[in-house]
Amino acid sequence: MIGETGSKVCLRELTLDDWRDVHSYASLPEASRYQPWGPNTVTNSFEFVQTIIEDAMRIPRTRFVFAVIHLQQQKLVGAGEINIRSLSNQEGEISYIIHPDNWGQGLASETAGLLLQFGFHSLRLHRIFGTCDPRNIASARVLEKVGMIQEGKLRQNLRIGDDWRDSLLFGMLTHEWNNSL
Repeated sequence: MIGETGSKVCLRELTLDDWRDVHSYASLPEASRYQPWGPNTVTNSFEFVQTIIEDAMRIPRTRFVFAVIHLQQQKLVGAGEINIRSLSNQEGEISYIIHPDNWGQGLASETAGLLLQFGFHSLRLHRIFGTCDPRNIASARVLEKVGMIQEGKLRQNLRIGDDWRDSLLFGMLTHEWNNSL
């Protein structure tokens, strides 16, 4: 447990037993619409969780993927991730996914906020960024809602199948996070 709890969700380490819950959303086309992965097969979901557990053992640890637990339902409804992209520059990247059955409840925003809190306070990062497909208006709103600033647009930076995707880039600095509290 990382100890990050909000009013709607808490974040905890993923366990191998979580793979079925991960598969319940990762297998849905609408959940992976703007992603370079998915929809997942059973094998994809199991191997993803297995990789996350292996990454948690690395020293230094640079990838933190957490189960998003809906406090009211007491069940896994998504995942939140923070990757340290540069140890020397103290820079990380956040991402999140919530089961479509739970969209529109503020769970992604709270997850993103908890990831920022973990990144700035526990990991002592200086800068955290997040990206999203420009067509994914809901994800852009999440990043804005938690106080991240749109810094630009990365052109054709992500390959999805045979096509290239642009990404909106949002960022926040530690002093901006501290001033928002």
